Amino acid sequence: MNILDKIVINKKREVLAAKRRTSYTKLEESDFFQRDCYSFKDFLLDPGRTGIIAEFKRKSPSKGVINDRVSVKAVTNGYATAGASALSVLTDRNFFMGKKADLVAARQANSIPILRKDFMIDEYQIIEAKSLGADIILLIAAILTPAEIQTLASLAKNLGLNVLLEVHNLEELERSINPNLDAIGVNNRNLADFTVSVETSYKLAPYIPSEFLKISESAISNPETIKQLKIAGFNGFLIGENFMKQEDPGLAMQEFVKEL
Repeated sequence: MNILDKIVINKKREVLAAKRRTSYTKLEESDFFQRDCYSFKDFLLDPGRTGIIAEFKRKSPSKGVINDRVSVKAVTNGYATAGASALSVLTDRNFFMGKKADLVAARQANSIPILRKDFMIDEYQIIEAKSLGADIILLIAAILTPAEIQTLASLAKNLGLNVLLEVHNLEELERSINPNLDAIGVNNRNLADFTVSVETSYKLAPYIPSEFLKISESAISNPETIKQLKIAGFNGFLIGENFMKQEDPGLAMQEFVKEL
């Protein structure tokens, strides 16, 4: 059993517990539930922004604790000031030290799109994402069937959420595409063994249909890599660990952006 299998097993338990704790009706009573989501596309393609989706991540299964000394508000404000097109906030507790409250705090402090970064396997999590103030949800092809992707993406679109599909290879891409997606992200990190290679993005870029935004995720630590990925057709670049491992992630992003 690899780490992804363990995460999904744990996530199923987590979702069951959340359903018992908070009803769908209660989620829909959230102050954020009726708000209009920001357009992922508008912010990502805004020439005044960087295309970077800057991530708040305390820990990862492969690296352990990355940075647990900074506040969500300070980091995400720093990212937004540095020109982030969107924010990504981990909400998985057991494997990433994330909290749902982190997403709420980021939403209250910022006026740009926010991705709920989690392992979405149930419609409940989509409703929950909207109630927490998310604008974008992540669907990971490696843990979902095409039918599940269709169902979850359709619900998300009905709620006004943007949908980012994450793939790791051509097979996942070809079986998962559907019209309810806004963007396709190529994760350069193999979620089975957590090795990384940006070559994954270059290999898959020609196969992503032009109607979807193209996002490259993980293994981006050099501004030159972003320049090359743009040439390959990518619109967005998800970066977390490279910034979060610094004492001041927002400042680290500012310095990175100067070299773009």
